[in-house]
Amino acid sequence: MPPPVPATPDEPGLSDAARVVLERRYLRRDDALDTIETPSQMFRRVAQAVAQAESRHGGDPAAFADRAFALMQRLRFLPNSPTLMNAGLELQQLAACFVLPVEDSLPGIFDSLKHAALIHQSGGGTGFAFSRLRPSNDLVQTTHGVASGPVSFMEVYDAATDAIKQGGARRGANMAVLDVRHPDIERFVRAKDESAKLRNFNLSVGVDDAFMQAALDDSDYALVNPRNRQEVGRRSARELLSLMSAQAWQYGDPGIVFLDRINRDNPTPALGAIESTNPCGEQPLLPYESCTLGSIDVSKFVTLDGSTLDWDELADAIDVAVRFLDNVIDVNQYPSPEIARATLSTRKIGLGLMGFADLLFALGIPYDSDAALAQASELAAFVQQRANAASEALGAERGAFPAWQGSIFDPGGPRYRNATRTTIAPTGTISIIAGCSGGIEPVFALAYERRHHLDASDPGRLTRLREVHPALRRIGQRGGWWSEAVAEHLASGGALRDAPGTLPTGAARVFVTAHEIAWPWHVRMQAAFQRHVDNAVSKTINFPHDAPRNDVRSAFVMAWREGCKGITVYRDGSRAEQVFARVGIDEAADA
Repeated sequence: MPPPVPATPDEPGLSDAARVVLERRYLRRDDALDTIETPSQMFRRVAQAVAQAESRHGGDPAAFADRAFALMQRLRFLPNSPTLMNAGLELQQLAACFVLPVEDSLPGIFDSLKHAALIHQSGGGTGFAFSRLRPSNDLVQTTHGVASGPVSFMEVYDAATDAIKQGGARRGANMAVLDVRHPDIERFVRAKDESAKLRNFNLSVGVDDAFMQAALDDSDYALVNPRNRQEVGRRSARELLSLMSAQAWQYGDPGIVFLDRINRDNPTPALGAIESTNPCGEQPLLPYESCTLGSIDVSKFVTLDGSTLDWDELADAIDVAVRFLDNVIDVNQYPSPEIARATLSTRKIGLGLMGFADLLFALGIPYDSDAALAQASELAAFVQQRANAASEALGAERGAFPAWQGSIFDPGGPRYRNATRTTIAPTGTISIIAGCSGGIEPVFALAYERRHHLDASDPGRLTRLREVHPALRRIGQRGGWWSEAVAEHLASGGALRDAPGTLPTGAARVFVTAHEIAWPWHVRMQAAFQRHVDNAVSKTINFPHDAPRNDVRSAFVMAWREGCKGITVYRDGSRAEQVFARVGIDEAADA
């Protein structure tokens, strides 16, 4: 892949992959589907639309639009995809993350499906807790029949998502959570044994400390009918955890969400308990809440000598980003009155970061090292503290979030504008636009193929984008050791340590990839960030194709012990379609 197009006074410097993503998904089109917007014009459109909130609070919309535009134009901060797609347009639905309740009645089930359809159409993703639904074969008094259970209704939601995504802004995504005590839990865990079903769902089992301890003690636990809260049987916790691990090894699902840990950090317990998260697990939300996310590319704040971060510039970026995300809440057009009420009550935002692996590359720190964990902790703590300060300043200027009274901050605590401030998202396509590594993940490979549903005329078709990691190219060129021979070697599946030419001492150790990292380092990294994040952390615990099944179980237990709020594992090649495929195994990935 050629190097990124140089920046001009009018347009940001973008890679070819970034331009493809922008043109196929984000930039405005006319009725003939011709692109009528440049990337710079998109950023200006977004900045001006979001800045309109300033006038509500006595601010200067034009001045703030300039600050936000400059940050996005330099690819230092990007909001979530719906904001880039929809801000300043008629739709103007700007949030990415939603959780909808699923009540134990046909009207409740299909009301949530209707709301999900509108959310997917605008580019958002939805999370659901199906734990309130009565189990299969349970009594339905109104019809004197029997219930079909949560999994059957998940299949209905999945089919609807398939239909909706054909005309939506991007592919719909769902999270399904089922409490481990639900009588249908084993059917839920096995749901992806039928591979043609539930392709639009991530699955997570909701567990708590008591279940995890029972699994370690080889004890039973109770299954409880949610209709009447009566115990209907007992199950071996150890056997179920083993089943969950085996299914996750096979399919990448289910993951785990530690619901009691999430609710210990729930800032507004008076409003209810958190039952589910958004599709990637980083945003726990109350029923009907939505949240807007944004991420800062921390690799773009490395000092010129490559020794450290420019903490002052990073602090300024955090201030602008927090204000931007709070403004989004005011200018957003919500899919339903229920979502508007819940979101405006807590005003949750999720500022995160991307480019962390690139930052480590620039600083010469291997991802799987104590130095990397220390860097993660320092960085996450800095972002959290500065985001807290920015939100508290907004609270003084604009008022605390309406549900502050009765929250964990009342009385006498900070009067934050936003009930939560920080989240670590996977970043996905916005990291392609920024030209950086995704979220806090290590790079999947130094040469790889990205697979995305980007074709507006055929949303079901995969677009393949093959590239060499831009940070490797950039640092190699700066160090004088990059060549097309190295690129060709990597593109054919070769390892950096075997590349032609003379590499600097330790280069192969620094440029470590996801599958060269032992799984415990993945869990430790997630935990290092989670200690300084309000919401949760999206992080995939990668395993090589030949990993033993028991390693997945060990990772589940370690994530619980380390204080994570959830865990998602992925064994390479365990799905027929995967977003990343290492060059050299394309045929296996396509099989």
